[in-house]
Amino acid sequence: MENQELVEIALEEGRDRMSKAVAHLRGELGSIRTGRAAPALVEHLKVEVYGADAELRQLASVSVPEARLLMISPYDRGTIGSIEKAIQASDIGITPSSDGQVIRLAFPPLTEERRRELVKVARHKGEEAKVAVRNLRRSFRHEVEGLEHGGDISSDEMERAEHAMEKVTQSIISEIEGMVSKKELDLMEV
Repeated sequence: MENQELVEIALEEGRDRMSKAVAHLRGELGSIRTGRAAPALVEHLKVEVYGADAELRQLASVSVPEARLLMISPYDRGTIGSIEKAIQASDIGITPSSDGQVIRLAFPPLTEERRRELVKVARHKGEEAKVAVRNLRRSFRHEVEGLEHGGDISSDEMERAEHAMEKVTQSIISEIEGMVSKKELDLMEV
């Protein structure tokens, strides 16, 4: 395998892993309540049914008939009790109401104080994502240094590779900051 190929493979792997960190952050930010109902708030809840855990989205369809109302329609009516129990045990902070057919979650408007708390949560999740990206950059740097010490690439090639990874890292961090800023605006919007 050619020297430059080794570096390209390492770069591509680093980009891939960083984009997974961004995708994870996107999911995390989607689960932060903005005062509007969003299926992402409950889709990944673990529900114990028939002696096993399953995600809510596997057991029911989730719709948003109004801006502050989530409607959960279980595929099997026998799971309604388990779904309600999982919602009450979660950190959503909303009591479900059921008519035996569907479960409704009515979201009250967020207070100013709660909005500020959620902004802090969003910023914290953004910082965690940035730390993950920086750790991936460090891992890449160690890998490239290993290639250089092993004689597979020259020190110039190592520097070029590190510079390329630094560019990727900066663009990913900018993307993360943009996502967090957008979430902050959504949260503070009344």
